[in-house]
Amino acid sequence: MKYTSPAYNVIRVPVEKISPNGYNPNEVATPEMYLLYDSIKEDGYTMPIVCYYNEQEDKYEIVDGFHRYMIMLEHKDIYKREDGCIPVSVIDKPIGERMASTIRHNRARGNHDVGLMSNIVAELHNIGKPDTWIAKHLGMDLEELTRLKQITGIAELFKNGSFSTAWEPVGTDK
Repeated sequence: MKYTSPAYNVIRVPVEKISPNGYNPNEVATPEMYLLYDSIKEDGYTMPIVCYYNEQEDKYEIVDGFHRYMIMLEHKDIYKREDGCIPVSVIDKPIGERMASTIRHNRARGNHDVGLMSNIVAELHNIGKPDTWIAKHLGMDLEELTRLKQITGIAELFKNGSFSTAWEPVGTDK
């Protein structure tokens, strides 16, 4: 029998039939949750959440995608637009394998490469995007944006910037 990946069988599930698992150690900081909300608001659900279907309870238990699920619960605009449903990819595995799957999904996301993020910031700046736009759409505050701009070493990224007048140089008249 040929194996078919669960992503080829995405289904539309009412959020009320979905429940979180009790073992996910992943936490998302508030700025990233705002970015996730913005992503779902702007782009829709581009990836299904992964669930195990409990036939006896007629419920879907989340294996991966808890935070995408939470966006649906916490943001009525998303709930309304999506008619209260989330795309779900179902896996059928025992609890131990589901737990391992949750960790694999979490760890496989990895971290952003700072150098590559700096290059993206430079490119967005070069095409005329203002700092406020870059910060909002990349999910960062202006301080983080400034650090990324500094990493590139390109003075051009600071052209037209406003700078603090917290100090004035003092001459050395002797």
